[in-house]
Amino acid sequence: MAVLTLNKWNISIGDGQPLVVIAGLNVLEDIELARDTARHLKQVTRELNLPYVFKASFDKANRSSIHSYRGPGLVEGLKMLKAIKAEFDLPIATDLHELDQVEPVAEIADLVQIPAFLCRQTDLVVAAARATQAAGGLLHVKKGQFLAPWDCRNILDKIKEAIGEDRVILCERGVSFGYNNLVVDMLGIEEMKQLGAPVTIDATHAVQLPGANPKSNGASTGGRREGVPIIAKAAVAAGADGVFLEFHHDPDKALCDGPSCLPLDSAQGLLKILKALHAARD
Repeated sequence: MAVLTLNKWNISIGDGQPLVVIAGLNVLEDIELARDTARHLKQVTRELNLPYVFKASFDKANRSSIHSYRGPGLVEGLKMLKAIKAEFDLPIATDLHELDQVEPVAEIADLVQIPAFLCRQTDLVVAAARATQAAGGLLHVKKGQFLAPWDCRNILDKIKEAIGEDRVILCERGVSFGYNNLVVDMLGIEEMKQLGAPVTIDATHAVQLPGANPKSNGASTGGRREGVPIIAKAAVAAGADGVFLEFHHDPDKALCDGPSCLPLDSAQGLLKILKALHAARD
């Protein structure tokens, strides 16, 4: 099993390493909310002695409706992420969707994230891998809802062939199960680890009910917030090397994916349990 390291931050992920926490907001709403979230999560992870990467999206390009909130956009969003990085001395994770976003995102983000729907877009994945390698970061690739765990070998192979080394963390976020539903096969975590990459669990998006929010008559994604801790705990027990979680001060008022995110004040209790599970399995 590979162990990957963000050298600038002295954060390693993989076998024998601490549980890595990638957490923050689903999407940037305003700088004050981002500051409050980063401040709180940094304090919690510092008290628990867990390595922490702040996450927030500058654009949610795959929204169900054209009228849904997408975020501040590339320029303003990266400016906000850069400010958070400097103010709180934190590594940053964010996702991208288009080739022209690769270079500017890799300059700011230490973990460049490929969304699940785009994990087989060769040009985007290879360009992101090259830019991330040049900047000293890592690539965080979410497994598509349509892929078997072992199919991720093709993602890893094309990236290694393009850049000559392993710099990829794979992320489990559920697989389509009939209409408007996702399930997580915990056996898939070990299957992906056997491919030679560290694996994280995106427990937030794994509880989505795609296109099934009754409040919007299907114009946005629903979710089962109460399932996030269940999936996170099961995945860590099953071998996940890191956990991806999204929080909000008031999830019911979040501008994107509120039904799937957790209240910010629940972070300490959940992460304390996840740390203990991670330690117990080793």
